[in-house]
Amino acid sequence: MTFPEWTKPSLYGALGGAIAVSVFGFSWGGWTTNSNAQTMAQNLAADEVTLAMIPFCLDNSEADPERSEKLAILRDLSGFSRRKAMMDTGWATRPGSDKPDRDLADACLEGLELDGS
Repeated sequence: MTFPEWTKPSLYGALGGAIAVSVFGFSWGGWTTNSNAQTMAQNLAADEVTLAMIPFCLDNSEADPERSEKLAILRDLSGFSRRKAMMDTGWATRPGSDKPDRDLADACLEGLELDGS
């Protein structure tokens, strides 16, 4: 079986074009793999749930009878120790959970605006 003379260059051209389109698509074209898309969706969902829980956290802080003492402690701390203290207050514990949420604690600290007040 003989192939025409143009077959080999056209196959190389098609292969090179396929590789170039794939590189372009995944690098700059916005293409993504299924696992990467699932990871991005899970991260987005977690971020949105945290944002939705900020009012709950702020309401917990306002309903706490020891609010002023706990806020004074939070104002005196910074960085990770402030987040740890926020988690210890119990304000950053989601309903139905036993443990406080680290992301919610960070978001609630921003919502309390401790540095600006």
